[in-house]
This record gives sequence, structure tokens and C-alpha cells, in this order.
Amino acid sequence: MAAVDTVILDATEWLCRRFQWLTGRTNVWLAIQLTNVSIVIYFVWAAEYFRTRDAVTRTFVGVFCLGVLYALTQTVFRTSIETSETFTYRRVAAGFRNPRRERDAQLRIAFLTLVVILWPPIAFVYVTLHLSIVVLSYLLIVLTTIVLYVLASDPLPPCAGKAREWVRGISASAAARSSS
Repeated sequence: MAAVDTVILDATEWLCRRFQWLTGRTNVWLAIQLTNVSIVIYFVWAAEYFRTRDAVTRTFVGVFCLGVLYALTQTVFRTSIETSETFTYRRVAAGFRNPRRERDAQLRIAFLTLVVILWPPIAFVYVTLHLSIVVLSYLLIVLTTIVLYVLASDPLPPCAGKAREWVRGISASAAARSSS
């Protein structure tokens, strides 16, 4: 399984570097955006669960969600994207690989295993019982797995995205045509 993890990690790093080459945005930026998406999905999951339960369960879920929101403000939302990217660029410039490559390998493998093993039962439960909450739960597992792989990737040095250059070139040529 470690070999599969390495292959997926190398492919993810290649995709992240292509994304950075195209947009100018690093894997750190991408991981934070994916984390934001997973937070939104989490609260949709909580709301879905919240609407189908009794008052005691609703209170518990509401307090739990407030706790999660507080924890997010103390952890994920504490440092800016720029600070995280600067730290990452310094590490890469010094010639160090991402420590998450080795440190988080067991966690990535565990989540990857969940993604592979859980999709048939999730599909079965959704098709037979029409429970959207299981799909949202599975989606959270998938997004967490993707974020773990993206965070373990190393970015390219800072660069402007090619897409911006293309758009500027197109708009400049369109402006030149309209003025002539």
C-alpha cells in the first residue's frame, strides 16, 4: 500500500505543479480552498442531520458544530494563506522536501483505504435507503484524503500563472482591435 501511496502522491504533486503553472496558485492555496469546501459540506451534513432529529439531538449537534467552528478559528483560520505559502517557499528553497510526505503517510493510507473500501456500501445504502447523509459523509472522507495528498506536495517556486498571461494577451489584442 505504501507503493500505491507514493504513486498517488507523485501524481498529485505533478497535478498541483501543473495547477500552479497555470494559475500561479500553490498547493497550499488549493488545500485551503478544498478545506473550505469540506467545511461547507460538513455544515450541510450537520444541517441535514439536524433537521431530522429530536430536540436533544439537535441541541447536541448545534453545540458540537459551534465547537467545530471555534476550533477552526483557532487552527485552520489562524494563519493566512500568504504566511503558509511563504513558509513553504522557504523550505523548498532550502532544499528540504515536505515533511508531510513521510509523517502523514499512514494517515493518507488509512483515508485512501476508507475511500476504496467504503464506496460500495455507501452506494448500496444510498440506492436502497436514499440517505443523502451517507453520501455527504463519504464526500468528507474523499475531500480529506485529497487534502492530505495536496498538503504533502511541494510547490514550484513562485510564478505568475500562464492563464493570467493568456487572458491579458487576449484582452490586449481585443483592445487593440477595437481601437483601430
